[in-house]
Amino acid sequence: MGAAWRRRDHMHDVETAEPLTYRRIAGFWTPLAGTWLMMAVEGPFLTAVIARLPGPTENLAAFGVAVAVAFIVESPVIMLLSGSTALVRDRSSYVALRRFAQILNAALTVVMLLLLVPPVYETMTGTLLNLPRDVADLTRGALILLLPWPGAIGYRRFLQGTLVRHNMTRRVAYGTMVRLTFMAVGGLLGAFVLELPGAWVGALGLTAGVVAEALASRVMARGIVAELLAGRRERAGSEILTQTAIASFYFPLATMSILAMALHPLVTFFLGRSRMAIESLAVWPVVLGLAFLFRSLGLSYQEVTIALMGERGEHYEKLRNFAAVLAVAVSGGLALIAFTPLAMVWFRSVSGLPVELAELALLPIRIAALLPALTVLMAFQRALLVSARLTRPLTAATVVELGAIAAVLSLGIFGLELVGAVAAIAAVTIGRIAGNAFLVGPCVAAVVRLRRHRMADPAPAAT
Repeated sequence: MGAAWRRRDHMHDVETAEPLTYRRIAGFWTPLAGTWLMMAVEGPFLTAVIARLPGPTENLAAFGVAVAVAFIVESPVIMLLSGSTALVRDRSSYVALRRFAQILNAALTVVMLLLLVPPVYETMTGTLLNLPRDVADLTRGALILLLPWPGAIGYRRFLQGTLVRHNMTRRVAYGTMVRLTFMAVGGLLGAFVLELPGAWVGALGLTAGVVAEALASRVMARGIVAELLAGRRERAGSEILTQTAIASFYFPLATMSILAMALHPLVTFFLGRSRMAIESLAVWPVVLGLAFLFRSLGLSYQEVTIALMGERGEHYEKLRNFAAVLAVAVSGGLALIAFTPLAMVWFRSVSGLPVELAELALLPIRIAALLPALTVLMAFQRALLVSARLTRPLTAATVVELGAIAAVLSLGIFGLELVGAVAAIAAVTIGRIAGNAFLVGPCVAAVVRLRRHRMADPAPAAT
């Protein structure tokens, strides 16, 4: 992590004119994929610990609800990674986006506090989610432990986007290693030293991990931040970013993220009213955790595409081809587990589920086999639209996706009376297909816009 590391980072700066090859795409993507893959390990690790503690069904259910609530609160800051990857290029843009991120982080922390006010909390867990009293009490303790979550997530995603913009993706991966280490230590400490309930163990582990990662990201970004603040990254003709301009660019992204994160409480709402409700709530985070291991490899491709697309979309074809191969690989990998005896090995031996819950998880994970490929497609579509500065269709696509999910959940749970976990994963998959389909037209428009820009200004663009 000394001078040699810094030299290696700057040798392949995104702003250089180095030709884009598939090898370079893979080299840029691999650290980010590793980062997302390591984050994907969090869920299975913590649910495996919770499953081995007293009251696994109630605690897994409470942990799933608490994480769903934390996810929707943090949702406005999720796209700070893409935002800073796209916008942070010099001192003025860094300072402007940093201020924007600070305001957003503070506001979401206040929201998290307000949700814990007794009347608000009772309405959320009782009236809306219909949780049993013991599950609601466990969920409250978990949410208290998750209070630092949105601010820490927003801060580190802003810094990570700055690192990605300047081709320091390895540092992002190093930060995630720190996160996983502190997550594991926090979770094990809560389980075997403090002897906390399982849901609280999971929340403590998550919070310890993200706070440590945020601090590590600050340390690892100090070099590039110093260069930006000193004006050594100034570019001729750079746009001046005002708070209004940032909000105009970022609002559709944040709205999309908020709506996407609404998926978690939406599904939780329906699961609480489904057949085998508590069992479905218990297996849901386990099924999502396994699927996310493969989906994460697709999610990591979004920032790769934004950073490498080129000012005029000159690298669209190569990035598209790489995405197609990646989509087949990740869905194929999940299918290899879901449709073989490896599924029971995962659910029983790795996740620690009782036999009845492991069997309940089989059909949902098989339906989920399509999700990783659909995630790669969605990541590429979003990145293409961000690169072309056409962010508004992203919000509409998310509305379409959520509408389809709600419709399928209503039919599956109240009409067909399916087991909750089965109806939920079918709804999520169909919803994602609808969202992907909606973005086809806007993506064609984005490609046309980038190509027109290229013809209007044929000068070679920085890659």
